[in-house]
Amino acid sequence: MKTIALRYGENLAPEGGTIAAHQEVIDRLGYVWYGKFGSPVSQSVVQEVLGSEEPRILLIQSGGQRRYWAYIEEIKREAPPLNEIPMYYRNIASKIRCWIKIIEIREAANNVVSRCTVVSSGKSLTEASRSSMSPYFIICYEGER
Repeated sequence: MKTIALRYGENLAPEGGTIAAHQEVIDRLGYVWYGKFGSPVSQSVVQEVLGSEEPRILLIQSGGQRRYWAYIEEIKREAPPLNEIPMYYRNIASKIRCWIKIIEIREAANNVVSRCTVVSSGKSLTEASRSSMSPYFIICYEGER
C-alpha cells in the first residue's frame, strides 16, 4: 500500500497532546481536519492514497515513539470550518496549506516504521526519518505480518 507518513510535533498541542485533541473532534463530529504545515501533498499522491482500498496515513510523533494510523476521507488545500479542527490551531489555520479529513485514529504496531519503505530513496522509513528533516514521506507499507 502506498501512502504518506507525516511527522507531528507536540510544541503547539494542548496538555493532552495532538492525537487527543484531534480525537475529541472526531468524537464530537465523526471526523476532524488535520492541518499539515509546509508544502501541500501533490495531487497525484492525494489521488493514489485516496484511491486505495482503505485510505490511511501514518502519523509519527517527532522525537517520540508514538505512531498512529489515521483513516482518511479527503485531502484538500482550502481551510475547513474552524469548528471542524482542534481549538489549539484555529488561530493559525490560515497558514496551513494542506488539510486531511480523518475519520478514525488507531495506534499503530510498534514496528510499523520498520515495515515502510520511502518511495523516493528505497530506504526504510526508520533509516530515512533519522537522516532527513522532511516533515513527510511517501511510503510503501508492507502490511501486517
